[in-house]
Amino acid sequence: MTEIAFHFNVPDKLAYSCRLLRKAYLSGARVVVTGEPAVLAELDQLMWSFSPAEFVPHCRADASQSTVAATPVVLAESPGASLHHGVLVNLGQGIPAGFERFERFIEVVARTDDRLAARSRWKHYTDRGYAMKRHDLAAAGEAGA
Repeated sequence: MTEIAFHFNVPDKLAYSCRLLRKAYLSGARVVVTGEPAVLAELDQLMWSFSPAEFVPHCRADASQSTVAATPVVLAESPGASLHHGVLVNLGQGIPAGFERFERFIEVVARTDDRLAARSRWKHYTDRGYAMKRHDLAAAGEAGA
């Protein structure tokens, strides 16, 4: 069964996601990131510049199939056609179709996000029997990170 974790009270969703994706990449994980097109475009740009000394290889899902297959981080509006099912990171407000095919699923919820939508997603997963992990960045002292 998919392991689901909510990372919430995130002060800057995209900067946090860059650090999360760097950590996943360095651990050897393969990741699909979902979200609205504008959010993914902004994340794509930020990933080129957030850490001058480190680069996290990534591509958009509409790249060639060979590029997508060889790239550890794929930015996709939907994980439906994903070639791998390691980790899914959701930056969007909806429930990604096919999330249950992934080994791990991470919801990143910023302080400014619609909390009702996040609570609705949490309820959706718990109603289906998923064990949930909570990572409250405010309580963990990571709010300023």
